[in-house]
Amino acid sequence: MAIQQQLHTVDSLWELVSKPENDDQRFHLIDGELFAFPRPRYALQGRLVASLLGYIYEHVEKYALGQTMLGVGHYPAEDKHTVLGPAIAFTGKARLPHPLPDGWLPIMPDLAVELAAPGETLGHLRQKAAAYLRYGASLVWIVLPAEKGVDVCRSAAGARLDIEFVGQSGKLSGEDVLPGFQLEMTRLFPLSAEASSG
Repeated sequence: MAIQQQLHTVDSLWELVSKPENDDQRFHLIDGELFAFPRPRYALQGRLVASLLGYIYEHVEKYALGQTMLGVGHYPAEDKHTVLGPAIAFTGKARLPHPLPDGWLPIMPDLAVELAAPGETLGHLRQKAAAYLRYGASLVWIVLPAEKGVDVCRSAAGARLDIEFVGQSGKLSGEDVLPGFQLEMTRLFPLSAEASSG
């Protein structure tokens, strides 16, 4: 006998994450399905998120492009069954709600940056990327520390995911989402230990 799984919503997730016993968990919803992972606490992950946030924030502020946010939940206003919390999010000023709400944003970011939580697979990260794009994001970067690179995800014809890997020797582009943004991948993944200390 099949047991019907509870269909979660923005409101039920908000209630769940508000409980103190869940402080060490990261939650998200995709089409009503609840996912939970331990909150990452690794030094490399922290450095990567902080570095990338700094580069994006500096560019966004310099050109007054919009808002850069860290760890904020986003959901599509038309679908209360999907909530995603990218490590870093950028939303252009034309799409930002005014004033910003006290809770999560009822809009997907223009750019979502994801970094795997402990136990999170590449397949699941790509499922999240597809959900971001389906609900309004233009670009998703999946930071892959073990591969020393980033999967750049865009929408392709037929609701497919177009994925381009940018490795350690490449350059990450903001494309038309962050006009003029270019980041040498060696800024995130130095070629040697000496390069990171110099």
